[in-house]
Amino acid sequence: MNTNDIRTRFLEYFEARGHERVPSSPLLPAQDPTLLFANAGMNQFTDLFLGIETRTYSRATTSQKCVRAGGKHNDLEMVGRTRRHQTFFEMLGNFSFGDYFKKEAVEYAWELLTEEFGVSADRLWVTVFEEDDEAAGLWKDHVGVAADRIVRMDEKDNFWQMGDTGPCGPCSEIHYDFGPGASDEGHADCSFPCECGRYLEIWNLVFMQFDRDEAGNLNPLPKPSIDTGLGLERLASILQGKISNYDTDLFSPLLERAADLLGVSYGKSESTDTSLRIIADHVRAATFLIGDGIIPSNEGRGYVLRKIMRRGMRQGTLLGWPGPFLHTMTGHVVDLMKDAYPDLVNTRDYVDRIVENEEKRFSTTVAVAVGKLEEIMADVESHDGNRIPGKELFKLYDTFGLPLDFTEEIAREKSLVLDIEGFNSELDKQKERARESWKGHSRSAGVYESMAEGATDFLGYETTEAEGRIIGLFAEGRAVQQVGGFGAEAEVVLDRTPFYAESGGQVGDLGSLTSPEGAASVTDTFSPALGIIVHHVKLDVGRLELGDTVLGRVDARRRRRIAANHTGTHLLHAALRRTLGVHVKQAGSLVAPDRLRFDYTHYAPLTAEEIEEIEGGINRVVLENHPVETREMALGEAIELGAIAFFGEKYQQKVRVVSVPDISMELCGGTHTSATGDVGLFKIIAGSSVAAGVRRIEAVTGLGSYDRLESDERLLDEVGRRLRAPRSDLTGAIDRLLAQQKELEDELKKLKHSSAGSRLEGLLKAQNSVSGISVIAQRVEGVDVPLMRELAENARARMGSGVVVLGTADAGKAMLVTTVSEDLRGRLHAGKIIKQIATIVGGSGGGRPDFAQAGGKKPEKLDQALQEVYNIVADLGS
Repeated sequence: MNTNDIRTRFLEYFEARGHERVPSSPLLPAQDPTLLFANAGMNQFTDLFLGIETRTYSRATTSQKCVRAGGKHNDLEMVGRTRRHQTFFEMLGNFSFGDYFKKEAVEYAWELLTEEFGVSADRLWVTVFEEDDEAAGLWKDHVGVAADRIVRMDEKDNFWQMGDTGPCGPCSEIHYDFGPGASDEGHADCSFPCECGRYLEIWNLVFMQFDRDEAGNLNPLPKPSIDTGLGLERLASILQGKISNYDTDLFSPLLERAADLLGVSYGKSESTDTSLRIIADHVRAATFLIGDGIIPSNEGRGYVLRKIMRRGMRQGTLLGWPGPFLHTMTGHVVDLMKDAYPDLVNTRDYVDRIVENEEKRFSTTVAVAVGKLEEIMADVESHDGNRIPGKELFKLYDTFGLPLDFTEEIAREKSLVLDIEGFNSELDKQKERARESWKGHSRSAGVYESMAEGATDFLGYETTEAEGRIIGLFAEGRAVQQVGGFGAEAEVVLDRTPFYAESGGQVGDLGSLTSPEGAASVTDTFSPALGIIVHHVKLDVGRLELGDTVLGRVDARRRRRIAANHTGTHLLHAALRRTLGVHVKQAGSLVAPDRLRFDYTHYAPLTAEEIEEIEGGINRVVLENHPVETREMALGEAIELGAIAFFGEKYQQKVRVVSVPDISMELCGGTHTSATGDVGLFKIIAGSSVAAGVRRIEAVTGLGSYDRLESDERLLDEVGRRLRAPRSDLTGAIDRLLAQQKELEDELKKLKHSSAGSRLEGLLKAQNSVSGISVIAQRVEGVDVPLMRELAENARARMGSGVVVLGTADAGKAMLVTTVSEDLRGRLHAGKIIKQIATIVGGSGGGRPDFAQAGGKKPEKLDQALQEVYNIVADLGS
């Protein structure tokens, strides 16, 4: 049975039993920023298990994409070296959210494995938590598992919990016996459980039935739930008669592809096989991670992705391949997995380009560092040593940009260890030097006084890729000759560059600078003085040196989106002037890749009709695809022609004019589209007030508009789903819901008022006499201020003569009301009473002689404030 069939049959089995088939969530966890990657099927259901979220179904089944390559669940170092470790894998699961429990979960698992998939019961073993008699009984009596094949395990092995507190419960695992031939230790007749590799856990059934409190007590959950995980790769190995996951149809085509590509054979050499397995696994992980929106970087998830990719690339170099190869395999992954994950088809080319670019960076820079490491290891071995000195490790890290974990993996291949203590000592010294001298990168011209005005030739209007020579290099607030070391920061000035420096509201370009000696990511581009463009960079590998020739590559996709938004900004300015009047002037702007922001002078927010007219006018210009023209001319000539200056821009006598004939003409040094059609759909997404007489518009264009529309479509679908109404009836459904809410609010109000009578009697019984004056000073719960006022006034009326002070605490605040009968107002003033007690609850208040109210932010002191009323009445009333 092929893997696609296994996955499908699993999902269909549970669908037939009332489970909703839920798509896999992305590997980038949207709901849990503390999670590096999605690593279990239950990740997307966490809020359901916690009772925070509700959905239309109470049973679900999934095939979840998972990656374990960092953090608590880090299998990276074992990948390729064992039969069953992978970074990327799929977890099949069935879930019950307060629906069925142990009986059904056990029954489903056994029936699916033994009847649907035909797994021999004689090969299966079951573990249960040592105290879970119920589960043990179900396996034995309900399912029919032999008693001697049910093994009780302790809390470490068979009790699951989300954290130190919260949902938890016993679990039950199903294990498969591959037989003596699978024993890594050659056991001929070992018994279960044994860690030799013969027995494999394939399915874990978690019975979430308790809530562990801070004292460690296990309190029964009101709705016990089921969370299961069945490893698809492991099940495939069983059903396809393979001991290793890598011999299944999930991996064998990739192994064959890699072997053919690299000119080697699989199955002839363990070291070669290990390299091919690492490549096959890592290209799967990279394809899915990048497809889900994660890109290689030097921190966080991007760093883990980069590490995965470079481990795969490293195996290629070990097998003798000199250049990029991994990217050619990503399409093969797509072809293998597209039936289950059709979104991969849409990102095929994008993934290919990202991986190829990373491979080029690796091959031209890291390869140099690896060569240096090889020399160091050879020197260590020639002196009969087995330990690479810390100073050498730090040099590889600081000068050549080789990450420590990468060095450690290569050294392990030679059975060498690292002097980590020595490395850390050198690292601490560097940090101390940096603390003493670093002043941060400066945008002020003072740091760049050595640079001549006009030192940089900007090529970015014609190209996004060009070579330039480093004519200025700055680090730690001073000019330097070279900068090296992974993660080192510097400012680079080139004699010519395609990078646009932030100005006129347009953000600076990002991208990379590379040379044979080093590579750096450009994280900002700015201009501290006229004609000087500074690239703020972080070293990825190697070094940059004054005088080096580097290849500058702008992030072209990002630049195109910026250009669309910048041209869109000009069209918006013109449309505002046409619609609102020529009094409209620009008062600020931001042109970024994801949106544009435009501040303008106007006295009122846009009406719906004005927004429609502005958007319609701009989109007509877009569809007509007018050319966008740029010319250089004298400033006076440009102004005479009617060109409008953008806010915050400084102009020389010779200026650049960007125009859409008969529509818009601006003085602008930014980058633009070549035609209005390249702007794409223009959509206003927000409007607000910035200051008196200054309004703000935020808008999107092109892909940004598409993303917005997609988001709106999903929102409408979700609203319709939740309201159980077609789109054509959404407003009607909302009206009905609001009417229902109004009815419920009215009913609640009636209920509150109906309970006021009994509350009133209780208050009257609680009155005390102070200096001959009747006083009620009581806390009342579950009331709002209007009802509390009504209670106070009714109590005062029933008393005839007296003082009533009521208080309540709600949403972290204290509220107080005071009322005084008419005959006492000569001695007692409601406003003065409440002013004194309000300070106790951290607030202030006042009011009339007969009635006053106050609030405070210290509800915990409400009782103290109420008690103080008696003292106040005693002092003032005597």
